[in-house]
Amino acid sequence: MQAVTAVFAHRGCTEGFVENTLEAFAEAGRQGADGVELDVRLTADRALAVHHDAEIPGLGPLSALRVSDLPRYVPLLGDVLAACEGMVVNVEIKNAPHDPGFDPTEAVAGLVATAIDEAGWTRRVVVSSFQASTLLAVRAADGRLALGALWGFADDPGSSLRAAAEAGFSAVHPFVSVVTPELVEGAHELGLAVNVWTVNAPADLRAMVALGADAVITDRLREAMVAVRAPGATPAGEGVAP
Repeated sequence: MQAVTAVFAHRGCTEGFVENTLEAFAEAGRQGADGVELDVRLTADRALAVHHDAEIPGLGPLSALRVSDLPRYVPLLGDVLAACEGMVVNVEIKNAPHDPGFDPTEAVAGLVATAIDEAGWTRRVVVSSFQASTLLAVRAADGRLALGALWGFADDPGSSLRAAAEAGFSAVHPFVSVVTPELVEGAHELGLAVNVWTVNAPADLRAMVALGADAVITDRLREAMVAVRAPGATPAGEGVAP
């Protein structure tokens, strides 16, 4: 019996709501999402702001802003976790070398680990990043956290899968266009969950379910909920890293 693919709302429920806001995350929960995906960036005063882009239009880079400078719609990680009770939270850490304020010391990793621990969410999150160095820094801060290796459009699935397994990560997060039956099977053989982003097209949703993806990260929450709730399947999210 195949487990139901878990549905993660990409930056919360964005159908009628602003992404990465408390309202978007709360709505995802109301609609029955298994989890949400969000983005975390470090502010100038070392707070964890939930925001995708490196800059806020009209204000500048988040790395140069203090909490008091943030618009009211930009929440902090602790507040988002409090709004996501009952769901798994995929915390994507943003600290890319090309971003303004890039921190090679990966201080954000330790701060994220501490915030998750203090909120009591250690067993209910997956921490992901495009940078393996960020994930390794998270592990050094708290080895209990599940880690997911995010893959970009150009990453080679074969070598990336081997690297994730060798690093001891819990999951891989490939872009939908590179997911194949061989990738899913190979990941599962290595004990890695497969959490796919960003799965919006109805045909892609059906395909990921058929392939046995552990989770789909989607902007089309309502459609995804319908697509994955197949009769006779086991409870959602069994293979998701936490």
